Amino acid sequence: MKQFRLDGQVVASGLRFPEGPVALQDGSVLVTEIAGGTLTRVWPAGAVDVVAHLGGGPNGAAIGPDGHCYVCNNGGFSWRTDDGFTRPTGAAADYAGGAIQRVNLATGTVEQLYTHCDGVALHGPNDIVFDGQGGFWFSDFGKTFEDRIVRGAVYYARTDGSFIRRAAHPFLTPNGVGLSPDGATLYVSETETGRLWAYPVLEAGVLGLAPWPSPNGGQLVHGLPGFQRFDSLALEEGGNVCVATLVNGGIHVFSPAGDLLEFHAAPEGYCTNICFGGPGRRTAFITLSGYGQLFAAQWPRAGLALAHQDPSA
Repeated sequence: MKQFRLDGQVVASGLRFPEGPVALQDGSVLVTEIAGGTLTRVWPAGAVDVVAHLGGGPNGAAIGPDGHCYVCNNGGFSWRTDDGFTRPTGAAADYAGGAIQRVNLATGTVEQLYTHCDGVALHGPNDIVFDGQGGFWFSDFGKTFEDRIVRGAVYYARTDGSFIRRAAHPFLTPNGVGLSPDGATLYVSETETGRLWAYPVLEAGVLGLAPWPSPNGGQLVHGLPGFQRFDSLALEEGGNVCVATLVNGGIHVFSPAGDLLEFHAAPEGYCTNICFGGPGRRTAFITLSGYGQLFAAQWPRAGLALAHQDPSA
């Protein structure tokens, strides 16, 4: 494994636990602020504008085929701050469930698209990726309380609010989701186990599930030793999977075959998410959430062009 230190600069600071970066064609980057309950736009020079107030805990985000931004809202966390470093500690006191929200970027209008699946409440939607058919996969992290962890799942849904399906379950804290360049494999990172899982996509909303003893129907791609926790992820154009990692903060890069290729060390331990933008999608925008920063670093390879969104166009 090759090891590097992220070489870049802080684009914006003072953000309230940023997550869900989305690089746009105008050079700006959308981020969610989980602790602030907002969808926020960061401009290249560092100016920050609030796009929409979402409440709860807005987390992963993605641009849909209609140009709107779809947000996974985890319902909110409780927080602890020590010496300027903020981290989530459990469910918010007013937590009442999670949701998938749709934001009109032009007006800031927010719609609740999904709060339940087959009558069961969403616990903590976390990350989202669109396929080429107009639907989207998303992870539900579950929810952590003082005395228990509610297990999570992976879902598929349509943008018109007409269809939602649980595709893989049970999961212990599923987090990042991403599709391979050909759309045939869904990758899911699992936080508390530090494991990366893969699923063949059989059709929209249907995954090929491995039998027991797989705990969630996934095929294990890689699991890190020691105390390391996986957060969100992004794919490179060539198919490598880049996973933001907590505790040992940084980005681990895995090949589709499961080889650990690289580790890019971040300036802090709460390295929560990554997206690609800029010319040729060679800039990695990384959320350093503990100290509230959006970081930009040159990446050695091109990021994958996402469905309905190409920030390098």
